[in-house]
Amino acid sequence: MQAEQIPLSYRRYALGLLLAVNLLNYIDRQVLFAVFPLIKADLNISDTELGLLGSAFMLSYMVIAPVFGWLGDHWDRVKLASSGVVVWSLATVLAGFAPGYRTLLAARATVGVGEASFGTVSPGLIADFFPKDQRGRILSWFYVAIPVGSAMGYLLGGVLGHRFGWHAAFLMVGLPGMLLALPLWFLRTPERGGDRSSEEVAEEKGMAAYLQLFRNRAFVTNTLAMAAMTFAIGGLAQWIPTFLFRVHALDVEKANTLFGATTVLAGILGTLAGGWLGDRWQKKSSKGYLLVSGWGFFIGAPFAAWAIMAPALPVCMAAIFVAEFFLFLNTGPLNTVIINVTRPAVRAMAFAANIFFIHALGDAVSPSMLGWLSDQWGLRLALLSTPLVMALAGVLCFVCGRYVAHDMAQAEP
Repeated sequence: MQAEQIPLSYRRYALGLLLAVNLLNYIDRQVLFAVFPLIKADLNISDTELGLLGSAFMLSYMVIAPVFGWLGDHWDRVKLASSGVVVWSLATVLAGFAPGYRTLLAARATVGVGEASFGTVSPGLIADFFPKDQRGRILSWFYVAIPVGSAMGYLLGGVLGHRFGWHAAFLMVGLPGMLLALPLWFLRTPERGGDRSSEEVAEEKGMAAYLQLFRNRAFVTNTLAMAAMTFAIGGLAQWIPTFLFRVHALDVEKANTLFGATTVLAGILGTLAGGWLGDRWQKKSSKGYLLVSGWGFFIGAPFAAWAIMAPALPVCMAAIFVAEFFLFLNTGPLNTVIINVTRPAVRAMAFAANIFFIHALGDAVSPSMLGWLSDQWGLRLALLSTPLVMALAGVLCFVCGRYVAHDMAQAEP
């Protein structure tokens, strides 16, 4: 069904449902990091092993994403997304029954498989529901789930873990996903490419179209910028609660509550502001989305460094708030760039390739790398590597701006 034939009320329902699922996506993903200190004490493991729990999720997520990308371009996207919700929710519940490190590692890797199914197809679904000139704002609403879900993961993990243990935290956050899998299964969706005919879209499929992604300079440089961002923000997200626990002497509940509250406020404001600014600037320049993201990275990087070095907790949290606001500013714009420079027939694979590379070069390695650096020099010095990588992301956004107009024109029907 073409986009204009679907009532606006139903399109808003679809956005709300996909947002709710994405919210659970990030709750189940981030709850692990809230209970890092509890797992470390209970299982008696090193920071390197602790970091590998985060890396296991990301490794499976990125490796399986290309498979779901191909399936998403050829099969029913809604059914794939719904099945992914079931898989990651069950795996999160099973993590609550893990008796030791290896079983917990396996459960977290399985969470990545389920989330890869949803992550590769959901942005394209959103794009097909709404007009092109609204994509920045619409995707920003969808990606509000990142700060809100992450914050809820920290809050729920911190409270449940502190009061009932880390096993209970996994059990409680994993169960709600099963409730949303059913309405998602029956979601009505528009045709690929919105107003374009299915025959026109089908003609663009094939291996040659997939290989063309790697000759798309805007797609490649945008993906590299997102990889640098993912390295930095993934490492910070996984280690800041533990940093507050160790350096500022907060208990697990207080550390996660404080960080979660800061993340949700800064994240919502930054994500929505980025979507609004991106759409506004994009009307004036083909580089609009990239200018918003690039300046967000440049402004956020020094504040991240200040947060890590600040001796006092209030200064640390204020700097974290500002850094997160400007980091989340890029979420809607950079994902909108992927949609705008790729053809609808290969869009699921485009997001799959993006997922693979941003995590392979980003947070699949940064948690364990920062854990290793922490074992050598301490957590504060280890975290100082992240602002430099954030600045690199800003540079890559401006490089991408040189190519985006040409590659957007190539993606037009």
